[in-house]
Amino acid sequence: MIPSNAASSPDPTVQPVPASVVQQVDAADSTLHNPQRAVLSLGSNLGNRLDTLQGALDALADTPGLRVKAVSPVYETEPWGVDPGSQPTYFNAVVIIKTTLPPASLWERAQAIEEAFERVRDSRWGPRTLDVDIVAYQGVVSDDPALTLPHPRAHERAFVLVPWHDVEPDAEVPGRGAVADLLPALGDQGVSLRTDAALVLPD
Repeated sequence: MIPSNAASSPDPTVQPVPASVVQQVDAADSTLHNPQRAVLSLGSNLGNRLDTLQGALDALADTPGLRVKAVSPVYETEPWGVDPGSQPTYFNAVVIIKTTLPPASLWERAQAIEEAFERVRDSRWGPRTLDVDIVAYQGVVSDDPALTLPHPRAHERAFVLVPWHDVEPDAEVPGRGAVADLLPALGDQGVSLRTDAALVLPD
């Protein structure tokens, strides 16, 4: 089922993006030549999780050839693929961008941002200061093992689909279907809205 805080009705805790910010972002888009729309997932379960996600968002906004269009509310989620209680919970959010970077370059930038926040890759499902994943890129479907698009497990993860649905209710996972149609099969998976935490869309 779709969690109650992810329903189609507007969430009163989600603040609208000010019109002035929308105008600035739209104006910035005009400097991009043939921009592509992409969806990124941010996650952190070590250190100051909110500050880390905000730092990642700011780093994305500072990337040449990239404009941040929208950011979801922050959700707290149980770690994926590990025993319950074996790791701290995550803060997760989804970011919508427009970019002239090709997928491989965007992936390199995502990894560089992770490394700047001292991401350690000791184990596949280990705790991490920061995850920056490319969920989807302009409808591209690719089985390239170096960068599979869309993200091969995005359609199974409530911590991706719930915040994505918040910012793009009509979104689709390429090759998998509408996010709204995928969510009911997932349940909440330990995903809960943090009304006391929010990310600030960069100017």
